[in-house]
Amino acid sequence: MTNSNNFSPPSYPTTRMRRNRLNDWNRRLVAEHTLGTDDLIWPVFVHDREVPREPIPSLPGVSRLSIEALLEDVVKAEELGIPLIAIFPVIEDSLKSPNGDEALNPDNLICRAVRAVKATSSGIGIMTDVALDPFTTHGHDGLLENGHIENDPTLEVLAQQALNQARAGCDIIAPSDMMDGRVGKIRETLDSENFENTRILAYAAKYASSLYGPFRDAVGSAPNLGSGDKKTYQMNPANTDEALREVALDINEGADMVMIKPGLFYLDVVHRIKTTFKMPTFVYQVSGEYAMIKAASDKGWLDGKSIMHEAMLSFKRAGADAILTYAALEIAAKIRAQEK
Repeated sequence: MTNSNNFSPPSYPTTRMRRNRLNDWNRRLVAEHTLGTDDLIWPVFVHDREVPREPIPSLPGVSRLSIEALLEDVVKAEELGIPLIAIFPVIEDSLKSPNGDEALNPDNLICRAVRAVKATSSGIGIMTDVALDPFTTHGHDGLLENGHIENDPTLEVLAQQALNQARAGCDIIAPSDMMDGRVGKIRETLDSENFENTRILAYAAKYASSLYGPFRDAVGSAPNLGSGDKKTYQMNPANTDEALREVALDINEGADMVMIKPGLFYLDVVHRIKTTFKMPTFVYQVSGEYAMIKAASDKGWLDGKSIMHEAMLSFKRAGADAILTYAALEIAAKIRAQEK
């Protein structure tokens, strides 16, 4: 057997690399990475307003959905073979408070949406976000005291928020707050209440990125956060070694899966984490990444569908096992059409 490290292929003209690129069937046959519907997670925004579908200007093609509209679209997602949706709530300002108390309400918007999907779906998975920013008047992910996000007091609130969502029927709890120790606290709390099979997908390496703007528009936290930032708890975009430490801590605390956010600008982080830990590794094509592709496509500068598919392949090539993308429905529809 030839050692790949010492292998030197025959030179041209014996070797012609273009042979395997000549036909579509041949290119598909030798493709090193493929994208399937099983790789996709669809993030959705749910609101409590009378309008069934409320378009989000900064996220072309994405709307805030009523629970009824969400149920309609979940049927489409299931038919396309998408295994998991991630539900994000749009909380009305009147329900927001400094401590995010609405997050613990068992009849809040996110819990009602989860119960509704569980009551009508034939088996699609449901993931919910654990962080306080949709529920707080200041737009931060944790408890704010004298201008500082308090880590340890926040943990108890996050654990109770996770428990609230698990009781509603959520399958995967996804803490995105980046507080130290939150995965362990949530795991302990869930297990103590007999939710040992509720999985935890940790936003293990979440960066203080400038790419989250459209998401904050979508959930309505942008005006609350104002000119503030989350740099004291989200990661510095300059660091990758730190990401490995963050992931190791979350795994040791009980995370079943880990996630890197954002995605396209952090492919090196995705690759390092996957190769280091061999854990189920997810990546989030965040709102800014999605919006840039859509905006360039709407301007006619790029072929949006082709670029979106290329972006998905880059995540897979880097080592991602699954991808959160707002384009999940259109990508899945394209994949299914090609399969016929």
